[in-house]
This record gives sequence, structure tokens and C-alpha cells, in this order.
Amino acid sequence: MRREFSFSNISFKDLKYLGAKKIRENKVFESWFNTNIEISKIDLEFLQKINLKYGENKTDFFRQSSEDTIKVKFISPILEQICFYNDKQNISDFYHEKLYYLGNKFILNGFCDFYVARGEFTPEEPYFFIQEFKKSNGSDPEPQLLAEMIAGLEISNFSRIKGAFIIGSIWNFVILDKIDKDSYNYYISENFDSTKMKDLEKIYKNLLYVKQEILNNSDNILKQQGL
Repeated sequence: MRREFSFSNISFKDLKYLGAKKIRENKVFESWFNTNIEISKIDLEFLQKINLKYGENKTDFFRQSSEDTIKVKFISPILEQICFYNDKQNISDFYHEKLYYLGNKFILNGFCDFYVARGEFTPEEPYFFIQEFKKSNGSDPEPQLLAEMIAGLEISNFSRIKGAFIIGSIWNFVILDKIDKDSYNYYISENFDSTKMKDLEKIYKNLLYVKQEILNNSDNILKQQGL
């Protein structure tokens, strides 16, 4: 009998039932984090502006502001500046969008804060997740992100999928690998503190890498399909 899990209520104990195992290994992030992608002058000016406004020496903003305020004033502008949307390749980003996965052993279902997927207006194949825009004193978003990534990986029939979770000003990036049926390894990166300009630049580069990887993979799929 299948067990059903809601993303918003999933726990670390539930992750074990889903077959997710945490691996403490940082080398897996090397090709992602050591990219030679350069930040454009326009993007750098944007990051400097948002950092001066809400970042450097502004930790009270993350500690005292509501979740929605942090999302609208700091996180969403960064994601919009990255601009995952690409109409030619039918790629878009989605906020608070439903996701449902029906497997042999379990059902995963609920709403995701943010994910990038194939589909212009309706998500079809998920590629990348960010969860969840929590305040510094909020609950741990790690189990929820991993459940969403498992669902996305299975729906898209990938062997690897990437994501990130945010607690206050701290970003952690995540890689999930499918090892076997209902068996997954996942890796959590070091902390990136978005109140620090150097870390903010690294966060931005990491997101640019994901964007380029998604577009490259999509382009390869379209070529295989003769489109």
C-alpha cells in the first residue's frame, strides 16, 4: 500500500522511507561552483544595489522581516534577474505551483515555492527547485526540498537534479542522485551568506550555471526530437 506525503509536512524520518540518504561530500559540487561563468556589468550593478539595500550589515532585515517580505524584496528580484524564462525552448519558472508524483511505494504532493520546468504556463518536466523562503527562525526546509526534488527527478526521468534551500540570509545548494529504484543520495553544499557581497556573487553564479545547464539540456532534447 502506497504512503502519501505532503511536501509541507515531510520530516527527516520520512526522507528515510523515501529512500533518501545524505552523503557528506563536497567534491560533487566542484564542477558547479568552479564555473568560469562571468557576471555581466549590469548584473553586478544589480547585485551591488540589492546588497547595499538589504544585504551587507543588514542582518536585522532577515531576522525581523516576514517570509513574504524577504521573498518579494530580496529573493524574487534575484530570480527575476537570472530570468529562467525562455519561450523558444519552452522553459519557465513557477511560484507556489502544485506538484504531484505517483510512485509504486509512495505519493508526493503539494505546492512548491519555486521551480523551473519545461512548459510555458503549466509545468511539465521539473528541472530545478528552490525551497523555501523561510525566516531565520523558521522551520527547516531541507526535507521539503528533498521530497520535491525526488518528485521532480522521477517525473522528468532524470538521474540527477539540483536545488537550493534558503533560511534567512543563508543559501545551501543541493544535488540529488538516483541510485536505484526508490534509492537516492543527496548532497548539501557549504553555506552561502547573501549579506556578504562575495557570497552573493557566488550564489548568482551558481544560479547562472543552473540556467545554462537547463538550456543546454533542453536544446539537446529538441535536437534529438528534430525540432
